[in-house]
Amino acid sequence: MVAADIPGVMAAIERGKWRARTPWLEFVVSQPECHPVVAELDGAPIGTGIGTANGPAGWIGTIFVVPERRGLGLGRALTEAVIDRLDAAGCRSLVLVATDEGRRLYERMAFEVETRYHVLEVPGLPADAPPAPGTGWSGRVEAFEPPDLGAVAVLDREATGEDRRHALARFATPETAKVARDEHGALAGFVVRATWGGGATIARSPAVGLAILDARRRASGADGVVRLGVMEENEAGLAALRGKGVTESWSAPRMVRGEPLAWRPDWVWGQFNFGMG
Repeated sequence: MVAADIPGVMAAIERGKWRARTPWLEFVVSQPECHPVVAELDGAPIGTGIGTANGPAGWIGTIFVVPERRGLGLGRALTEAVIDRLDAAGCRSLVLVATDEGRRLYERMAFEVETRYHVLEVPGLPADAPPAPGTGWSGRVEAFEPPDLGAVAVLDREATGEDRRHALARFATPETAKVARDEHGALAGFVVRATWGGGATIARSPAVGLAILDARRRASGADGVVRLGVMEENEAGLAALRGKGVTESWSAPRMVRGEPLAWRPDWVWGQFNFGMG
């Protein structure tokens, strides 16, 4: 897929009742670590697939087939094309988030369920709302600054087992990212927003995760909505969130193939999206 393909791809995606995702497509066709593919019939897009190489981990996403071509093997062909590119990029672990329909296909391709994402929503707060009390954390949340990038990338790799510095470097600015520091000034968590609205969020503890959430809610405003993607292993974080009235909008399995990653799922509180982690 190249930039010139995006208008036709978007027309096909919208016809297939998927939501608009132009900023995501614009990112992947311009980012060397991303490997987007498009299937065409008579010059018209009929399917897509996107791979993102995060160091040892390769993410697979946006496997889309137009309604009239489904059930003919195209979804598998697109997935295999993405896998080939991720293998060539040196990825030893493959990761994806499956729909109920897609899970059967991926199981036939030797993917196994590793854990589950819980996607949660909470209303925003007025911009002048005071910080939420009772988090049990004495640190602070403040705007990201460029010198923070190295520490953010190190913490991100410890949490995910992946190398997402390429995306962090592209998206993290004082306007799009926040960092959480403990009472000694050490990095305890962060959130980095992408152009399409996803928020990669890492927190070393539930208290840090709640402090970042509170800052995001106030930044979102009273009319906004903040979304989180919390792993099933983060039992303490999920319990704390549900105690604050957060609602779960959906959940989905995370599936993997290849070498296991050394990661901390209990530190993961949000994603760029489910096509790149």
